[in-house]
Amino acid sequence: MTDPSFHHVPVLADTLIDALQISDRGYYLDCTVGGGGHSERILLAAQDVRLVAIDQDAIALQAAQTRLAPFGNQVEFWHGNFSTYQPSELGQFDGMIADLGVSSAQLDRPERGFSFRESGDLDMRMDRRQELTAADIVNTYAEKTLADIFFTLGEERLSRRIARNIVEQRPFQTTTQLADVIARCVPGSYRHGRIHPATRVFQALRIEVNQELKVLETWLQQSVNWLKPHGKIAVISFHSLEDRIVKHTFRQDERLQIITKKPLIATDEEIRQNPRSRSAKLRLATKVKI
Repeated sequence: MTDPSFHHVPVLADTLIDALQISDRGYYLDCTVGGGGHSERILLAAQDVRLVAIDQDAIALQAAQTRLAPFGNQVEFWHGNFSTYQPSELGQFDGMIADLGVSSAQLDRPERGFSFRESGDLDMRMDRRQELTAADIVNTYAEKTLADIFFTLGEERLSRRIARNIVEQRPFQTTTQLADVIARCVPGSYRHGRIHPATRVFQALRIEVNQELKVLETWLQQSVNWLKPHGKIAVISFHSLEDRIVKHTFRQDERLQIITKKPLIATDEEIRQNPRSRSAKLRLATKVKI
């Protein structure tokens, strides 16, 4: 049954559609369909467009199926991680998009464990068929390993202090328990900064649970093969680790010509309407060589 509470506003939607230049009878791949907002815009942008919609989150995929039901057999759905997807043939897509990271719909569900605004299990799995959870990492990994994860994947400069306090006070069951311990172990100036002191740690845990950077690298390396000549690839990222991988991969792949020398960002009006778009960066490239 579809979860009616799954609602997600797609970021940079107008910018993305304009940049992709959707063609009549085009064939597109949405690697992170979420609630289906970007896919819907693609399908409406031209005549007889077909699309493959992927998501590893079963709830998101159900929401997208409901939203995109009016398009019938123009849409094919696939449940899984986009790095493991294999198209029926190479060189078939006119364009591909990936909207990375966690969605507002996932953040708003406490039981998913992505946010510490409300108490929920330390889960953080995008695909709940997976065994490893954030609780497994927090409660069993060595102190040095935790510190390295927080520093590398969260860019957290107090990673060692936080890891030490976590190990001393574990086990943890809920998001708020963990966030409170992190907040109490850092200096007062840190606690009253622009973001909550647990924000970077939670980002690092989520990336580690879902292996998000490795998944992105794998997908970028193979997905260019799925594009037709002159087909476009578009990636929306939300933090510097992802954006750096996309930028460098686009530059290093001789088959690609970069469209966006600098990433496209949200307008002030979009940020006002959808604050999540504030950190979004869109990079595009087109395939120029086989």
